[in-house]
Amino acid sequence: MRLRAVSGYGIKGPACFLAETGGARFLLDLGKGPDRGRLPDLAGIGTVDAVLISHGHADHVGGLDLLAGIGDPSVYATSAVRALATHPALQAARDLPLQGETAIAGVRVETGRNGHAPGGVWLRLGGEDGLVYMGDHSGESCLYPFDPPPGARVLVFDASYGDYDRPLDDARDELARRAADGPLLLPTQPAGRGLEMALALRERTDVPIRLCPVHLATLRTVCGHDEALLMPGKREALLRLAETCGEIDPAARPDGILIAAPADGGHGPSADMLRRHADDRSMRIVFTGHGAEGTPAKALVEAGRADVVRWNVHPRVSDNAALLARVGPERALPAFLPAERLAGLRDRLSDQRLATSGELEP
Repeated sequence: MRLRAVSGYGIKGPACFLAETGGARFLLDLGKGPDRGRLPDLAGIGTVDAVLISHGHADHVGGLDLLAGIGDPSVYATSAVRALATHPALQAARDLPLQGETAIAGVRVETGRNGHAPGGVWLRLGGEDGLVYMGDHSGESCLYPFDPPPGARVLVFDASYGDYDRPLDDARDELARRAADGPLLLPTQPAGRGLEMALALRERTDVPIRLCPVHLATLRTVCGHDEALLMPGKREALLRLAETCGEIDPAARPDGILIAAPADGGHGPSADMLRRHADDRSMRIVFTGHGAEGTPAKALVEAGRADVVRWNVHPRVSDNAALLARVGPERALPAFLPAERLAGLRDRLSDQRLATSGELEP
């Protein structure tokens, strides 16, 4: 097993890792951004046998236009990721099981649900002597299941939060409190935290919850899929939510909790709401994820017009400590964390197996 972080080590995305095993060459994800549309540099990569997609967020799939430069390899993704996709290469991708095993280019590939996004998976290549690639993952979701991965010699894990360790319940309680004080706009990711936030806040507050059309369309797609995509009983809960939540009317006087896509407010329903209510101080704006460079989310927070309440969709440091203990790798590469924060993560984990570069050799 040889591993090279083409992109994703020492920076916050985009995800792109080259894994070579069993005579085959794989790209694990091929993303873009999240800051200023950054793309992986594929110069010198050569041809690859397949691109394996962990989930459908842009920082993991937004670079698929680069496929022609690496020999137009086959792309593999789960059925839910394909159903929610907009890129033709992802819509036409070959099937990757949500939970199970398949053979790709002669290599055994195992998958399990990653708890991060609909249809999202971790991957194990080459069995217990091979590699586990977590992509993005979370064990705290109230909507998407997380299957603990098996052991492997090499682990690439989601270190996006560095040494952060506050539980998701803190954010749930904080947003419920804020919702009691007047209209609250939550720009967020529909194929990820958006639907989960609506369900969790419905349990904590009686104020109205309204969803944008993108979230409602995602809800219908998710509910039309295999029930294994969601935790038990959550399909029914989402369908009830669709019946009781109104659709956001951008022209109406805002009230309650308004959940709109996308997370950065750069286009679509959330951008429309931000434009309409930029000067309405009765409307509180809260972002719940990474504020990418060059986005309205970043600008509004820096200007003091919006706040940030982190809604965990990545593992906390304690979660990653448990993951390392479970997988038991000889080497582990922390992904998606800026270089200046790696030292703090190493101090908290106190684990000598953590890689100090983006390349791992046999």
